[in-house]
Amino acid sequence: MSQSITPGSLNGLAPNPEMRSLANEPSNPVAEFVQETLALTKRLFIQLQRRPSTLIAGIIQPLMWLILFGALFYKAPQGFLGTDISYSKFLAPGIIVFTAFSGALNAGLPVMFDREFGFLNRLLVAPLSTRYSIVAASTLYIITMAFIQTFVIVAASAVFGAGLPGFAGFGAIALIVFLIVLGVTALSLGLAFALPGHIELIAVIFVTNLPLLFASTALAPLDFMANWLQWIATFNPLTYAIEPIRYLYLNSDWSLASPVMQAPWGSMSFAIVLAVLLGFDALILALIQPLLRRRFA
Repeated sequence: MSQSITPGSLNGLAPNPEMRSLANEPSNPVAEFVQETLALTKRLFIQLQRRPSTLIAGIIQPLMWLILFGALFYKAPQGFLGTDISYSKFLAPGIIVFTAFSGALNAGLPVMFDREFGFLNRLLVAPLSTRYSIVAASTLYIITMAFIQTFVIVAASAVFGAGLPGFAGFGAIALIVFLIVLGVTALSLGLAFALPGHIELIAVIFVTNLPLLFASTALAPLDFMANWLQWIATFNPLTYAIEPIRYLYLNSDWSLASPVMQAPWGSMSFAIVLAVLLGFDALILALIQPLLRRRFA
């Protein structure tokens, strides 16, 4: 004898009426995006915990730069930089920015390896609220690493005689590091989706890393350079991050109107330099948007 099943009896078969009511509630896209970003960021930190050599090398390398370059110019004539400051104090801002830049430039490598090993494809077919959480997680991870490295470099440079900026100076340094890391990380992630493999990405990193360092004011002031290199350095985003941090180290009294950089076409204030960094970030984010939309479609 058969028994008919009515819609009412199907509702009775539901495992939990409370869960059924929760499933009918509208989702919160912002909360889901935050949850997915934090989960993917946690995965990156778990990888770092299992293989901490990346963080250790990222801390040891700038310390070696501070020690070796400080020793290289240890007996330089007093005042050869134009002011009565030590080379350690002059060098510290350049090491801070270059370390953050190097870490951000390598941000695309984990994504590239996820592409090659197939894990990224699993994420792309997963029921994510938005696939931009993949990019946001990598950015959040790199920014956190950059802040850790910046703290260590600031502390180490103080030991080597560079001194410490004030409390407001620390906040300004954190903002500048955030701005330069955001733009370079976005560029690296865009390359990770655009290039065919990790060999090509590593080649781009090797080609751009040191040339951008030497074509900035990290190791020498602008007036030490040839005229053509001065123009290149003034179009280098690293210079716009180094010079305001250097001004913070040398001047405890500063404001947004303070002249922090002397470009070939004139003086640039703290506010203008920050605007240039914001413009750099906006340009990079705008350039990678079409690429990300195609990859995430």
